[in-house]
Amino acid sequence: FSAEQEAQALRKAMKGLGTDEDAIIETLTKLNVSQRQQVLITYKSTIGRDLIDDLKSELSGNFERVIIGLMTPTTMYDVHELRRALKGAGTDEGCLIEILASRTNAEIRHINENYKLQYGSSLEDDIVSDTSSMFRRVLVSLATGNRDEGTFVDEALAQQDAQALYEAGEKKWGTDEVQFMSILCTRNRCHLLRVFDVYRVIANKDITDSIKSEMSGDLEDALLAVVKCMRNKPAYFAERLYKSMKGLGTDDSTLIRVMVSRAEIDMLYIRREFLAMYGK
Repeated sequence: FSAEQEAQALRKAMKGLGTDEDAIIETLTKLNVSQRQQVLITYKSTIGRDLIDDLKSELSGNFERVIIGLMTPTTMYDVHELRRALKGAGTDEGCLIEILASRTNAEIRHINENYKLQYGSSLEDDIVSDTSSMFRRVLVSLATGNRDEGTFVDEALAQQDAQALYEAGEKKWGTDEVQFMSILCTRNRCHLLRVFDVYRVIANKDITDSIKSEMSGDLEDALLAVVKCMRNKPAYFAERLYKSMKGLGTDDSTLIRVMVSRAEIDMLYIRREFLAMYGK
């Protein structure tokens, strides 16, 4: 890898009349995120121009969004997406749910720090001012990045949690959403997988079916996303991709975000799950 070589190749692709899109794609997709950052710096020091500015002036539309996304450090990409979801025209709840339900504690902490530095307000404050009711509380809980990340399963507590979830939903009229939130947003993954198994025995139905029948709208989507990410994160993203492309029109924002943000994390697993789930 030679940052200088790649910088020159990019400059050549954009110089003069017309832009060589294929050369830009080929150059950037074979590099990883840290190499692209090196190219960014080298481009400025050897060519004396800003690579992002050049790309923005040469490209447009969704192609520009993908390329600029690839050029953005992972955490900053999430920060920009969250900001767009909160401050754009209308709130993009799907984006908020996807990022906050799927990132690790460390990733969430980095997102919080960089969000504050970039925009001067905290992510939590922006979530609070832009969302409401239980949905807001679930997002705030996830945005603390405070989930137990151990692997210990306390069998007695798992039984207790499963019973509490059953009593908070299926067993009573109305739903105690706080109970769902406090268990689903704080317990570790291994523990929750055990809770889901016990729940199935007690309630005689899967936790996802209970969430669907007990909740609605954004809150339902958020809690389902948490459960799906706990069970199988690549499958969750495979479903996000599938839904972004099926039916009339394409949800470009989701398609681009999942492709860009997971490219170097679990894309091969996502591909495998996609094939298993949808046969293509």
